[in-house]
Amino acid sequence: MDVIRLLAIRETPLSVDEVVAAVGDHAAGGTTLFIGTVRDLDEGRGVDLLSYSAHPSAEAELRRVAEKVAADFPVTALAAVHRVGDLELGDIAVIVAVACPHRGEAFAASRRLIDDLKHEVPIWKNQRFTDGSAEWVGAC
Repeated sequence: MDVIRLLAIRETPLSVDEVVAAVGDHAAGGTTLFIGTVRDLDEGRGVDLLSYSAHPSAEAELRRVAEKVAADFPVTALAAVHRVGDLELGDIAVIVAVACPHRGEAFAASRRLIDDLKHEVPIWKNQRFTDGSAEWVGAC
C-alpha cells in the first residue's frame, strides 16, 4: 500500500477530518498534524486577506516532496493539502499529517514535509494588508 494517502491543491475549504482519516494506520505509534491558518498580523502589519496561486506543476512538486519525506523517514501514512484562491482570516491554508511507528519520527517527518512544501512547491501568497497595500510572498 502506498504510504502517500492524500495529496491535493484545492480551491475549496480543507477538511482536517479528511486528512486525519487519510493517515489513520494501525502500524503508527505516532501521528502528527499541522494546520496552517490565515492570521491577522504579519511582521507587525495587519492582514485582511490572503490569495494563494499555484503553478500548474505544483501538485507534481508536492508529490516529489512527499515521496522524498516518505523515503527519508519510516512513514506509514502521509497526507498534505494546500488551498488556493482567496482566504479570509482564520481559514485553513494548509494541512499536513504524518504517521510513523514512533512520535519522534512523526514529528521530524512532519516538520520536513511542511518546510519542504513551503520552500519547494510553487505556491505563492499575495497578502492584502489593512492599510490597503499588498505584497507577494514566495514569488520569484
